[in-house]
Amino acid sequence: MRQKVFFTLMMVVVLSLLAIPLTAQDAIELRITWYNDGNEGEVLRDLLDRYQADNPNITVVVDTIPYADLDTTLQPQVETGNGPDMARVTDVARYKPYYLDMRPYMTDADAWEANWPSAIINWMQKDADDTGLYGFMTNATVTGPFINRTLFEQAGVAVPSDEKAEVSWDEWVTAAKQVAEALSTPDNKIYAVSIDRSGHRVWGPALSNGATFAQFDEDGNPVMDDNGDVVYTVDSPGFRETAQMIVDWHTEGITPAEVWVGAGGSYASGRDFFVNGQLVLFMSGSWQIGAFATNIGDAFDWEAIPNPCGAGGCTGMPGGAALMAFSETEYPEEVTALMEYLSSDEILTEFASRTLFPNYDVRLSEHGVDFQTDLPAAKSSLETFAAEIPHISAEAWVLQTAKNSFALNTGIRERLTQVITGELTLDDAIARIQEEVDEASAQ
Repeated sequence: MRQKVFFTLMMVVVLSLLAIPLTAQDAIELRITWYNDGNEGEVLRDLLDRYQADNPNITVVVDTIPYADLDTTLQPQVETGNGPDMARVTDVARYKPYYLDMRPYMTDADAWEANWPSAIINWMQKDADDTGLYGFMTNATVTGPFINRTLFEQAGVAVPSDEKAEVSWDEWVTAAKQVAEALSTPDNKIYAVSIDRSGHRVWGPALSNGATFAQFDEDGNPVMDDNGDVVYTVDSPGFRETAQMIVDWHTEGITPAEVWVGAGGSYASGRDFFVNGQLVLFMSGSWQIGAFATNIGDAFDWEAIPNPCGAGGCTGMPGGAALMAFSETEYPEEVTALMEYLSSDEILTEFASRTLFPNYDVRLSEHGVDFQTDLPAAKSSLETFAAEIPHISAEAWVLQTAKNSFALNTGIRERLTQVITGELTLDDAIARIQEEVDEASAQ
């Protein structure tokens, strides 16, 4: 009898020990590379914790890095097969060879596809024949300026958009200079204007000033080269006008030099100057609203303004961030399930509401989003950027989705910096940008 009991106990122990490695094998860790503009990471973590509670075998690790380091960190990882399972990116075209097609693993691929405008789906696909589904937009963005209205009031300078609907860049900068000159002291320098160190941020003002980068045929379709990329021409009066405008800001000392000159070979923003009340007009985009709501609040009156107008209209640039799945993942089914959860109507609506980010998702557009803010500045800025979407030019959409537009973006950023520092003339810079864009298209 004792032997039987002992044998039974031993069997229980052995089976228990055998069960341990099986349980460990069931445990799955997924990694997301992420960046923040505001509180998105905090909201994402809350949503992921709920998902993990319902799926105890899944652990999701979020690796948060500065936006300026995103592509320099992520690209070598995915190219060597050491990338994350998912990543939040803005240069969607850059990583097209490395995305996971989630269609075979989806619960309802057709319903997923129907949730997004065709332009968004096409942006993520490799070519016109590609039917893959690779990711979703975490948020929609529009580029455009913000002003510190309190500074205008303190200086006794009228806000130009209060007096007329369409205001040029020259009119805005002239007014901002008057404000800065009236309020600057030896101990507190007020800057008139700043623009993010980004070629993408320069595109909107340049297009508004009449620049033409993409070439179009007589039917209004972009001209494509043999590699299926847009044919770009950098040099145009509108681009020259805009580039010279930004160079002049630095020559006159009305913009913080640290943004374009002190950032090295990466993206940089004048956000801190605006948050600290040292900047009158800040050209950036709608993604700043959440950060301003948190970091400025009602410390002063801030607001988004309509994009300044010129010979090419009054356009900003569309954009946004996408959460994309990568093909090197060991867990394509689990990655797809998590992506379906994060892009579901209830979860994506909550993400938009809490982060103060609109989205291109069709369902959200239909039922609307109750953004969680009582801050008048945030609400009015969201409304201003929403009203900008119909004014986005056709060429702006082409530039945003073209697969080699990153070369144009980077070229403008780097070569314009060299003009500012006196290393290149504007003529030389334009020639170099054109060469780099042509080389990228040829590759």
